[in-house]
Amino acid sequence: MRTTLVLDRPVAVVPAMLLREERFLYRRIADQGRAVLGIGVHEVVDAPSFDQEGRAMDWTFGALPYEWIGADGTEARRADGGPISQWWIPKWVVEWRGQVVYLHVHPAHVQEIQERRDDLHTELLDPDVELAAHWTERTDRTNYMYHVDRLMRHIQRGDIYEVNYCVERFAHWPSLEPFTAFQRLLHRSQAPFAAFHRDGDRFILSASPERFLAFDHRQVIGEPMKGTRPRSSDPEEDARLRDELARDAKERSENVMAVDVMRHDLSRVAAPGTVTVRELCGVRSYPRVHQLVSTISATIASGSGPMDVVRSAFPMASMTGAPKERAMQLIAMAEGVPRGAFSGSLGFFAPDGTGDLNVVIRAIEFDRRSGLASLRTGSALTALCDPASEWEECVVKARSVLDALRHA
Repeated sequence: MRTTLVLDRPVAVVPAMLLREERFLYRRIADQGRAVLGIGVHEVVDAPSFDQEGRAMDWTFGALPYEWIGADGTEARRADGGPISQWWIPKWVVEWRGQVVYLHVHPAHVQEIQERRDDLHTELLDPDVELAAHWTERTDRTNYMYHVDRLMRHIQRGDIYEVNYCVERFAHWPSLEPFTAFQRLLHRSQAPFAAFHRDGDRFILSASPERFLAFDHRQVIGEPMKGTRPRSSDPEEDARLRDELARDAKERSENVMAVDVMRHDLSRVAAPGTVTVRELCGVRSYPRVHQLVSTISATIASGSGPMDVVRSAFPMASMTGAPKERAMQLIAMAEGVPRGAFSGSLGFFAPDGTGDLNVVIRAIEFDRRSGLASLRTGSALTALCDPASEWEECVVKARSVLDALRHA
């Protein structure tokens, strides 16, 4: 049983305490006025454990790479037989709920937190640091069009209806300071499902606007996001872009296909008759983009648990296509390299019965040892799409991240 303290001093989103920890995960859940930060590792586990009501037995944080569940639905394993997913029980959890901040302390780490308590209030931020690098496209526009043409032939033959094709940019950026970079990215993007993850020398800085799944005991919602428009500083133009997105037949068809796949995925582990589309193709506006989002809810069936839901719906339909299995096979052929963390998920389950998993997009992956940084973006291809516009969508999404990092 953890000791929970209400903290009476401001807690830094990225506190100095993190410098000494080899693993941590920050997750924002903006629609709940909530954020959580799991610090350190008390125990590594294969998967979270739950009681009959869907409550996690302890705070459990996870990192799920895109390849965790294969195109055939089987779970990928390491050479030693262990899962390629990462789940761990942290030493401490900081939880922001509105204006109140809680510290959940594992009993084995009470003394250590007492010694390091001040580090929770010291922020790792250099506001004057310049965060810019030269980025190179691993797939240029010509090669992008070549692969899109091949994928469009599969769509025209009816092999698939939609496929999410992604491209990568990379930079040699040994001077990158990930702690400052994430704080700036979070502040300027206000991404509702942002994440900051460290595993040794590897960092993920994600300004994600997309939720994968959210849990409240035995209730679950999914929120597939397909359809994007850039924001404009001119109010009239911004309103026009928002309305254009809401009415765009191609964008709506992408979203509806992702909804259909998620409905199917959830129906396999949901109580009969409980899978419901709460909202179809709603427009949500963020500082740099408008997004088209739908919401599907379900009640988890008796005999199933939260992790059965995650396995059934992973990877998320918005990052694969439809039908999912064939789309994933074609993605592997077109992209040629594993996606890894990108279009996977970062999230947590809590003892109060809640949990939240995001979609790792708008994300910079950084390896401090090699100095290499990676940024992937993608878009959905359908029979109605214009390949040139899809390329521009990839560019807009990348720019939304890189512009947020620039010095003001």
